[in-house]
Amino acid sequence: MSALPRAAPVRGSAALNEGTVLRGRTTTLTMPLVSDYGEWSRLRAESRHFLRPWEPTWPRDDLTRMAFRRRIRRYHREIRADEGYAFFVFEAVEGQLVGGITLAHVKRGVTQSCSMGYWMGERFAGQGLMGDAVRAVVPFCFETLGLNRIEAATLPHNDRSIRLLKRVGFTEEGYARRFLCINGAWRDHVQFALCAGDTIDPGRLATQAEVVRPDGDRMDPFDPRFGLNL
Repeated sequence: MSALPRAAPVRGSAALNEGTVLRGRTTTLTMPLVSDYGEWSRLRAESRHFLRPWEPTWPRDDLTRMAFRRRIRRYHREIRADEGYAFFVFEAVEGQLVGGITLAHVKRGVTQSCSMGYWMGERFAGQGLMGDAVRAVVPFCFETLGLNRIEAATLPHNDRSIRLLKRVGFTEEGYARRFLCINGAWRDHVQFALCAGDTIDPGRLATQAEVVRPDGDRMDPFDPRFGLNL
């Protein structure tokens, strides 16, 4: 099935604000808010050892309320500038915070791409929640933001992340030496990408994600206008 012409992209605060909700089958994604601090700091603190091998070195004050407020201000500034979009991921039934997804380095012009990163609290890992959340972000990237390409990079020995990306439909494209400084050292990364119009196995999109825009309109990611050739 060929992709149909997509609607004009929505950018900045019109695309992501306090009224925006992305719904997957098992997760709900919303914009991070100052009121999320308590749950976020507890989950990050209890998952510190679990997350340390996969992330940049945490600043000394990273879990403080003041640092979190700076983080939220940065997120909101990047959203307004159409430079990045951050989401907190919540388990859909109990509403517990389980992790986060960030769309960074949004590039317009002839590129129309972003870089996706994600993290998951240790006690929620291995339950398929992050895969569900990534699937929910795909239509937001391609349809709402009008991007053409989502890039993701992972450490070569991060088998769980590699399996997640491949299950969603990302294609391995290359190997980047000394790509990011992770846990205090420059690390090689495997690079993946998903493009609008890619052919994706429908079985990989079993999650019935939907995007709820501030105007209340719901969009079905299985609609061919999302640029996914099913």
